[in-house]
Amino acid sequence: MYNGKKIVVVMPAYNAAKTLEKTYEEVMAQEIVDLVILVDDRSRDETVEVARRLPGVLVHAHEKNTGYGGNQKSCYRIALEQGADIVIMVHPDYQYTPLLIPAMASMIANGLHPCVLGSRILGGYALKGGMPWWKYLSNRALTFTQNFLIGAKLSEYHTGYRAYSRELLESMTLDHLSDDFIFDNQFLAQVVWRGHTIGEVSCPTKYFAEASSINFRRSLKYGLSCLGVSLRFRFARIFGTKPSFV
Repeated sequence: MYNGKKIVVVMPAYNAAKTLEKTYEEVMAQEIVDLVILVDDRSRDETVEVARRLPGVLVHAHEKNTGYGGNQKSCYRIALEQGADIVIMVHPDYQYTPLLIPAMASMIANGLHPCVLGSRILGGYALKGGMPWWKYLSNRALTFTQNFLIGAKLSEYHTGYRAYSRELLESMTLDHLSDDFIFDNQFLAQVVWRGHTIGEVSCPTKYFAEASSINFRRSLKYGLSCLGVSLRFRFARIFGTKPSFV
């Protein structure tokens, strides 16, 4: 609990057996966390077995792989069913430090923002943490373009470390969003479209062999999809229509 709010951490998991326990231990060291929910997207390793050995973790295993976006949809649905007031997504690959959970939760619990992102760009942590240079340059170019098209002023749109209020999640329409990686971008575009504010905190990150990442080909597809989301947002604003991600 924090300020009377129930804090639920959700972990969208895929082949995270090697890093899950370490991530979990650091999450639980943040004494405000009431519940951890792990949704496994048909991993090929022992992620589910490891998760079920961890005390206080609610495990949900998909019968088939649904994709990163599909996994998050299950995460948020189950978190709301469990009475979450604040939902924080932490990847179980230990790329993002759970030490920021109290800071992100406090920004929401104190009514500052309904959406908070852990930014790898603020503080210059991306390259220090080992982000490949081509990913860094792509991130900066995409973020600059999306800020222009969408009208926001975020340091990045592509972090996987996110916190949401219950009220925000209940106001969102998620079912028709993509089940792939572009889900995150569509989600943020919908947050901005609905007039919600977004806070950011500086987040150290780590890039190593066990940390999940998409390859160059999928990164290129993701980048083009992000541009598509932003262009649809811009055109909808200009012509007074409703974009597909709302």
